[in-house]
Amino acid sequence: MFAIAVRFDLPDEASARAFDELVERTVPGILAEEPGTLTYVPHRVEGEPLARLFYEEYADRAAHAAHEARPATAEFLRRVGELITSARAELLTPLGG
Repeated sequence: MFAIAVRFDLPDEASARAFDELVERTVPGILAEEPGTLTYVPHRVEGEPLARLFYEEYADRAAHAAHEARPATAEFLRRVGELITSARAELLTPLGG
């Protein structure tokens, strides 16, 4: 298994709304069309209304690479890049793994 957590910071409420709408339209396709994507859950961050965090689990690194290679994912990331002020990705390894 391969997991990643990605935090996105947004500049204002309008950008946050646009981000959330984009996520709402995009996530169902990810879950339906990517068998190697085991978990893909966007979150709001408590106490930080302009922050979002994605928790993602993939069968392996190849499944993550397939996710990144999808044209729909590339378009999603392009559009996200227009909305955010920063992003930070953390690659995760289970303890004992």
